[in-house]
Amino acid sequence: LHLHHSGRYHCRGWVGAVFPLWKESERVMVKVHRVPLSGVSLSAQPPGGQVALRDSLVLSCTVAAGTGPLSFSWHREGSGALLGTSPCLELRHVGDNDSGQYWCRVSDGDSVAESDPLNVTIL
Repeated sequence: LHLHHSGRYHCRGWVGAVFPLWKESERVMVKVHRVPLSGVSLSAQPPGGQVALRDSLVLSCTVAAGTGPLSFSWHREGSGALLGTSPCLELRHVGDNDSGQYWCRVSDGDSVAESDPLNVTIL
């Protein structure tokens, strides 16, 4: 369903076998609502955000509830740069400068929610 599906609905059809009559139901109002964003969480592979030097780390952002379309952004503490805009962020060949706290931000166009930060450690 989308917000534009809100409106008045009814059904109609032929009723009766011998002398069918055209009948129409009462109209009902259907209102489609947005579901607020909630439950934004961050997970890592390998788990815990600990990754060996020069290996890869994949961070995933999930949303428990929320009406789409959703947009994602990735951030790191101390960096003003946008790191990515998809639900997953892959860091390839990590170096010492990739350590720090990462989080994702999700927007549905009306509201914004963030995950708790994940501390990434390069071993």
